[in-house]
Amino acid sequence: MKELDAAEAERLVNAYSDLILRLSYTYLKSTQDGEDIVQTVLLKLLTGDRAFDSPEHEKAWVIRAAVNACKDELRAYRRRAAPLEDAEQAPAPEPPRSDVLDAVMDLPEKYRTAIYLFYYEGYSAREIADMTGRSETAVNAHLSRGRKQLRTMLGGGGYGQTN
Repeated sequence: MKELDAAEAERLVNAYSDLILRLSYTYLKSTQDGEDIVQTVLLKLLTGDRAFDSPEHEKAWVIRAAVNACKDELRAYRRRAAPLEDAEQAPAPEPPRSDVLDAVMDLPEKYRTAIYLFYYEGYSAREIADMTGRSETAVNAHLSRGRKQLRTMLGGGGYGQTN
């Protein structure tokens, strides 16, 4: 385990906390759960004995670790489901920030991940394939199918239509 360095911790928090939170939100649909994932991933990054070849390698590791932590959280959530009566006392869900984001959040996981990383984080299909362990062809198919589903969900059959 490496020694914690305050300057390095601050750099990592500034560089990755927003990215991890936004990515986690696409999986968990909860800001609070996303914040837990941010802490988990940053702590793992700070205390691990990893050496990265480049800043891109470090960022790819962070994204992969965040995705895996979200999947772990979703598996754990399914195991600890609460009775229906407890739902009466649950807080109201957070309001969606936009129709587009709401539609992206409703996509199946594989499409949602590809769309989010491509459009919100600016990664290429090749980079997404490397990060998610899928082929570039699969990522391109997920992007295409995700866009098609979004058009249907948002009621836009064509581009540049005027009312």
